[in-house]
Amino acid sequence: MPRHILDAMLAQARREPAVECCGLLAGCDGAITRIFPAANAAENPATSYEIAPKEIFERMREMRAEGIEMLGIYHSHPNGKNEPSPRDVDQAYYSDAAYFIISPLDAAEKPVRAFSIDRGAVKELEIVSI
Repeated sequence: MPRHILDAMLAQARREPAVECCGLLAGCDGAITRIFPAANAAENPATSYEIAPKEIFERMREMRAEGIEMLGIYHSHPNGKNEPSPRDVDQAYYSDAAYFIISPLDAAEKPVRAFSIDRGAVKELEIVSI
């Protein structure tokens, strides 16, 4: 994953640290090469995130046109604890995607973390930046 994508996710989370930012990540052959920031359509964006179905559809269309596929979904946790919440685990509908969780806090030891979430099983993934 290019460093500029990690930086872009972190910058998005820090612009509005009181709400959960979100978006999609795409690329090919397991390498993330593109970020698609999204609007948080959740009823309470301070405690959850949701990408509107119309926006997901539009981003997927862009990905197909560029010959890339969705590889990840990201969001932030305003409280800074960037590990999957029970809600994150319950709503992990894309078992092949990596779930990135960002802490907007300056003091966060690992401000961006990634996880595989499949049928309730959570495993932290190593992020390799280039």
